[in-house]
Amino acid sequence: MTDWDVVVVGGGPAGLSAALNLVRARLRVLVLDSNRPRHSATLVSHGFLTRDGIAPHELRALGRAEVDGYDDAEVAFALVTSIERAGTGFRVRATGVRGAPDQDVVAARVLVTSGLSETLPDITNMRAYYGTSLHSCLTCDGYEKSGEPLAVIGDTDDLAEVAWRTLQWTDDLVVFTNGSGVVSGDDRASLESVGVRVVDDKVASLDGDRSGLTGVTLDSGETVPRTGGFVRPRWTTSLGFLAPLADDLVLDDLGLVRTDDVGHTSVTGLFAAGDLTPPGPQQLVVAAGHAAVVAGGILSDITAERRRSAPSLSVRTPTSPVESV
Repeated sequence: MTDWDVVVVGGGPAGLSAALNLVRARLRVLVLDSNRPRHSATLVSHGFLTRDGIAPHELRALGRAEVDGYDDAEVAFALVTSIERAGTGFRVRATGVRGAPDQDVVAARVLVTSGLSETLPDITNMRAYYGTSLHSCLTCDGYEKSGEPLAVIGDTDDLAEVAWRTLQWTDDLVVFTNGSGVVSGDDRASLESVGVRVVDDKVASLDGDRSGLTGVTLDSGETVPRTGGFVRPRWTTSLGFLAPLADDLVLDDLGLVRTDDVGHTSVTGLFAAGDLTPPGPQQLVVAAGHAAVVAGGILSDITAERRRSAPSLSVRTPTSPVESV
């Protein structure tokens, strides 16, 4: 016997969406949440039907309450430290957070929805404006910045693509590569042809007042007036707890967990959903929807196992027309 049918690692919209669907399929489900969401700096989330404008922490709290309301489900605050094979299932160990107890349980299957960690560009006081004046999700927060003089800040190779997408919400845009020079050649010429300035000087600081961001000051001393914008962080997976399974776990070139269409990883019984799977960061509603699909994949996996374990029935071949009737 296992302690749980499924352990879900991560209590964000993806993990809670999957857990809700799984417990409603009469499975015993444990959700382990470290309470360290990537969007903790964001005050308001958008695009989630019936919950547009809700605070992310409130959305998570509502989800936890819904899952916890089922007798066969539990949501626990714990940081997962290790997942390893235990017979045909998995042993999951986690350290309690916020005064919660440690966890050491066995599960038939595990679903990982622990999301991504992000590193912002190295700019003085960026954290002071991140989540209010500056954001990382265009689809989530572009509408509120419509028509404003905006900045796009980053040092990744796709910065030009971020800039082109930002033009959906403003015609007044400046791109800051913070000394990296990642926008060059045809991309630079194309952006400048539509009035987008590309600045390669390092950013000395971000300036603002009680209203929020007011400008971007460069090492040259120039201050470029801006009232908001979008940052391109670097995103990474934090999968140290999967080290015992690392030899069998297939990741892509970005370190994201490869899965099939319904969440199977390369490790039998281990599933993944949400931002830590390709293509990476998505809206909350997309992560929740993806996890619901993966919950269906887990149920299909259980059904297939049940059919395989059923005793085969021998059928006697009729020997006469009478017997066949």
